[in-house]
Amino acid sequence: MSNLVADYNYLEYLILMLLTSILGLSIRYTLGYSKQSWVMTAHHTLTYCLLPSITMIITALISGNLALSLGMIGALSIVRFRNPVKSPLELVLFFALITIGIGCAVNFKLSILLTLMINIFILIFFTIDNYYLKNKNKSIFTLSFEEGLNYNSIDIISKEELKEIGEHKKLRQFYIDNTSKNFNYKIESKSREEIDNLNEILKKDPNIININIYYAR
Repeated sequence: MSNLVADYNYLEYLILMLLTSILGLSIRYTLGYSKQSWVMTAHHTLTYCLLPSITMIITALISGNLALSLGMIGALSIVRFRNPVKSPLELVLFFALITIGIGCAVNFKLSILLTLMINIFILIFFTIDNYYLKNKNKSIFTLSFEEGLNYNSIDIISKEELKEIGEHKKLRQFYIDNTSKNFNYKIESKSREEIDNLNEILKKDPNIININIYYAR
């Protein structure tokens, strides 16, 4: 395929979008293979599939058109994304997915090279940590890279303060969103049943806005 995306026909666009999505999904499955269970959710899977292809189409649409590029910047500045990023690694991976999408619109070979490099680095680092250093009770990573690996967790967003949750002995994170003023809690437990029971109780609370559960593998 040519690097001139504007010269593609609809079939070539479709093929390129599918290939771009495959690149994104390859990173998601590499993380899953490396026992990063936080990425093994439906939301993350769809994100890794759709984000690169969406970015590729946006890049193709605004390439070579200054007025359209400026209009797109203005439109995107209006959109406010409030999804909290749980770790620096997650933020870097989102940026990588966007870069892969842009690369596919400009030079597909570079996107493949970037994807291969990301997958190789993920496999090397997490394989060393999970299978070699763990046997020696050592780790090259901090705890933030292992969130969701050994513990089941439940993320709670509430309109009002939840006193019992705030005093829960297994509370791992709490903060108040400065924009929405919502209360955010994260509880971790090795017991899946404990997380499920807590979920059943919280679902009946009218102040609860959202609940996300992540199970350890």
